[in-house]
Amino acid sequence: MELQRAKQIVSNSAVDIDVQFNGVSVWIDQVLDETNTAIVHLRGPGEERTEVGIEDLKEVTH
Repeated sequence: MELQRAKQIVSNSAVDIDVQFNGVSVWIDQVLDETNTAIVHLRGPGEERTEVGIEDLKEVTH
């Protein structure tokens, strides 16, 4: 995923966009420009957050 697209997804929280990290659906909580990373957490129960590379995120279109 590109940095700009990740920012668009975060700013448009009213729309449910399926994003995956290593094949698992995640929510993007925050995009960190300076490190080209994002803070994400798994969809569903659990609130553990992880910092991952933007390039490792994939938008899934149905």
